[in-house]
Amino acid sequence: QLQLVESGGGLVQPGGSLRLSCAASGFTLDYYAIGWFRQAPGKEREGVSCISSSGGSTNYADSVKGRFTISGDNAKNTVYLQMNSLKPEDTAVYYCAAEPGPMCVDRMGYWGQGTQVTVSS
Repeated sequence: QLQLVESGGGLVQPGGSLRLSCAASGFTLDYYAIGWFRQAPGKEREGVSCISSSGGSTNYADSVKGRFTISGDNAKNTVYLQMNSLKPEDTAVYYCAAEPGPMCVDRMGYWGQGTQVTVSS
Protein backbone atom coordinates (compact mmCIF):
# COMPACT_ATOMS: atom_id res chain seq x y z
CA GLN A 1 0.00 0.00 0.00
CA LEU A 2 1.43 3.34 -1.09
CA GLN A 3 1.76 5.75 1.81
CA LEU A 4 3.25 9.20 2.40
CA VAL A 5 3.90 10.53 5.88
CA GLU A 6 4.95 14.12 6.49
CA SER A 7 6.75 15.32 9.59
CA GLY A 8 8.80 18.26 10.79
CA GLY A 9 6.17 20.95 11.03
CA GLY A 10 5.80 23.22 14.03
CA LEU A 11 5.86 26.76 15.32
CA VAL A 12 8.80 28.94 14.32
CA GLN A 13 9.56 32.64 14.55
CA PRO A 14 9.85 34.78 11.42
CA GLY A 15 13.28 34.35 9.89
CA GLY A 16 13.61 30.87 11.30
CA SER A 17 13.99 27.51 9.58
CA LEU A 18 12.26 24.15 9.46
CA ARG A 19 12.91 20.96 7.55
CA LEU A 20 9.91 18.93 6.48
CA SER A 21 10.23 15.25 5.68
CA CYS A 22 8.05 13.11 3.46
CA ALA A 23 8.63 9.41 4.08
CA ALA A 24 7.35 7.12 1.34
CA SER A 25 6.40 3.48 1.74
CA GLY A 26 4.93 0.96 -0.63
CA PHE A 27 6.80 2.40 -3.61
CA THR A 28 10.22 3.72 -4.50
CA LEU A 29 11.02 7.31 -5.33
CA ASP A 30 12.89 6.25 -8.46
CA TYR A 31 9.66 6.17 -10.45
CA TYR A 32 7.63 8.93 -8.83
CA ALA A 33 7.75 12.69 -8.89
CA ILE A 34 7.24 14.20 -5.45
CA GLY A 35 5.72 17.58 -4.79
CA TRP A 36 5.18 19.77 -1.77
CA PHE A 37 1.95 21.73 -1.58
CA ARG A 38 0.45 23.97 1.06
CA GLN A 39 -2.94 25.30 2.03
CA ALA A 40 -3.48 28.27 4.28
CA PRO A 41 -6.82 28.93 6.02
CA GLY A 42 -9.32 30.37 3.59
CA LYS A 43 -7.01 29.92 0.62
CA GLU A 44 -6.69 27.42 -2.18
CA ARG A 45 -4.01 24.79 -2.12
CA GLU A 46 -0.88 25.88 -3.98
CA GLY A 47 2.17 24.10 -5.28
CA VAL A 48 5.39 24.89 -3.46
CA SER A 49 8.04 22.70 -5.03
CA CYS A 50 8.56 19.54 -7.06
CA ILE A 51 11.40 17.12 -7.57
CA SER A 52 11.50 14.83 -10.56
CA SER A 53 11.60 11.05 -10.28
CA SER A 54 15.24 11.12 -11.36
CA GLY A 55 16.02 13.79 -8.81
CA GLY A 56 17.71 15.79 -11.50
CA SER A 57 15.09 18.48 -11.86
CA THR A 58 13.42 20.71 -9.32
CA ASN A 59 11.10 23.66 -9.45
CA TYR A 60 9.72 26.19 -6.98
CA ALA A 61 6.90 28.63 -6.62
CA ASP A 62 8.09 32.22 -7.03
CA SER A 63 7.08 32.95 -3.44
CA VAL A 64 9.63 30.47 -2.04
CA LYS A 65 12.49 30.66 -4.55
CA GLY A 66 15.79 31.26 -2.84
CA ARG A 67 14.38 30.30 0.56
CA PHE A 68 13.17 26.69 0.18
CA THR A 69 15.12 23.70 -1.10
CA ILE A 70 13.68 20.33 -2.07
CA SER A 71 15.85 17.23 -2.01
CA GLY A 72 15.49 13.48 -2.03
CA ASP A 73 17.29 10.59 -0.36
CA ASN A 74 16.45 7.46 -2.31
CA ALA A 75 18.24 5.26 0.21
CA LYS A 76 15.80 6.46 2.87
CA ASN A 77 12.90 6.78 0.41
CA THR A 78 12.35 10.26 1.79
CA VAL A 79 11.98 13.73 0.30
CA TYR A 80 12.81 16.84 2.28
CA LEU A 81 11.79 20.47 2.10
CA GLN A 82 14.30 22.76 3.78
CA MET A 83 12.59 26.05 4.57
CA ASN A 84 14.72 29.04 5.53
CA SER A 85 13.92 32.70 6.15
CA LEU A 86 10.37 31.78 6.98
CA LYS A 87 7.68 34.44 6.81
CA PRO A 88 4.25 34.63 8.45
CA GLU A 89 2.71 34.14 5.00
CA ASP A 90 4.34 30.69 4.85
CA THR A 91 1.93 29.57 7.56
CA ALA A 92 -0.11 26.66 6.17
CA VAL A 93 -0.66 22.95 6.25
CA TYR A 94 2.04 21.41 4.08
CA TYR A 95 1.35 18.24 2.13
CA CYS A 96 3.59 16.02 0.09
CA ALA A 97 2.21 14.20 -2.91
CA ALA A 98 3.44 11.58 -5.35
CA GLU A 99 2.71 10.92 -9.01
CA PRO A 100 4.15 8.13 -11.16
CA GLY A 101 6.19 9.65 -13.93
CA PRO A 102 8.95 12.18 -14.37
CA MET A 103 7.40 15.38 -13.02
CA CYS A 104 4.60 16.72 -10.87
CA VAL A 105 1.19 17.31 -12.40
CA ASP A 106 -1.80 19.40 -11.42
CA ARG A 107 -3.60 16.44 -9.96
CA MET A 108 -1.16 14.32 -8.03
CA GLY A 109 -2.29 10.78 -7.39
CA TYR A 110 -1.19 10.14 -3.81
CA TRP A 111 -1.21 12.45 -0.81
CA GLY A 112 0.03 12.53 2.74
CA GLN A 113 -1.98 13.71 5.71
CA GLY A 114 -0.21 17.05 6.03
CA THR A 115 1.86 18.81 8.67
CA GLN A 116 1.15 22.23 10.15
CA VAL A 117 3.70 25.01 9.81
CA THR A 118 3.08 28.19 11.77
CA VAL A 119 5.36 31.19 11.47
CA SER A 120 4.68 33.68 14.21
CA SER A 121 6.42 35.74 16.83
